[in-house]
Amino acid sequence: MLFPVLLLAALAVDLPPGVVIDHQPAATRQYIGSPSIIILPGGDYVASHDFFGAGSTQSVSAVSRVFRSTDKGATWKQAAEFKDQFWSNLFLHKDALYLMGTTYEYGRMMIRKSTDKGFTWSAASYLTDTPGFHTAPVPMAISKGRIWRAFEFHPEGAWGNFEAFLVSASLHADLTKPGSWKMTQRLAYPGAAAPPGQTWLEGNAVVGPRGEIFDILRVHDTEKAAITRLEGDALRFVELVEFPGGAKKFTIRWDKKSRRYWTLSNPALPEFPLSAKNPASVRNTLALMSSPDLRAWRVERRVLQHPDVAKHAFQYVDWQFDGADLVAAIRTGFDDEEGGPPRAHDANFLTFFRVANFRRP
Repeated sequence: MLFPVLLLAALAVDLPPGVVIDHQPAATRQYIGSPSIIILPGGDYVASHDFFGAGSTQSVSAVSRVFRSTDKGATWKQAAEFKDQFWSNLFLHKDALYLMGTTYEYGRMMIRKSTDKGFTWSAASYLTDTPGFHTAPVPMAISKGRIWRAFEFHPEGAWGNFEAFLVSASLHADLTKPGSWKMTQRLAYPGAAAPPGQTWLEGNAVVGPRGEIFDILRVHDTEKAAITRLEGDALRFVELVEFPGGAKKFTIRWDKKSRRYWTLSNPALPEFPLSAKNPASVRNTLALMSSPDLRAWRVERRVLQHPDVAKHAFQYVDWQFDGADLVAAIRTGFDDEEGGPPRAHDANFLTFFRVANFRRP
């Protein structure tokens, strides 16, 4: 069953839905990417994003910003900004806050640490000597005494051909040390074995219902997700599953209370003509979905929607459980005083949004 949607008429609003955390005018040719959010012990929120686009330094030493909220997301203040940080996720481990990603577009894997709730940060710790790595703000998983995260490797050449793999470290290790992290073998997209997708990327490390470790990936350019399973020190392709929004980045997390996996995704709905031709570009709808087993996904409700596909998007959503609610950081393309973004992909806002009572039937 689909619940009523919050439909936003382009001429009736001045700001995007939720709370604006950061805004970047399109004239700078820098766009807001890689939203991430975490809830600190004590209840404060921390969010982050990077900058991409022709006016940014994404190809040499990317810039990221960190923000904090002490009032449950009602207001936000910038806490930090630094270089050599791209495609990164925030996570907590042993009372410290971490930001993990790459140094720039297809750069080196890296991580940095904060011990004062995100106000100050260590210098970047480089986990690889060579570049070529790809990722997004994806979830961490805990299993078998280790912490796990998904990455991809991108060989030189045109976009595509991402090779999926997982990295993991002991829960007792120093996560800023390169020697603490172990990589699985890399797995290329299975091609003819997994039509109609073209490649995969932005994988989620997820612990399955039977304790298996999965990497579940976005598939380009079809509304499906790819399931791969860790076997020994390698990933094995299992199957493609129907997944509304699977052509865009998504984050999957397990909820003990409902005993279901949850995500916020961008389904390419049939009422928009572009959905049939290029579902990866349709990001104007944000939907709440759940699954008992990572294979059968159900749309619980449409959370946000704008009638325009070309310049409006609620995409790359990272989120956390917050009691009965979900709290989310969203890479948002929306109207502003400068005329909005050049296209939906090139977001001009980082926004905070709360999905109230997400478990309601």
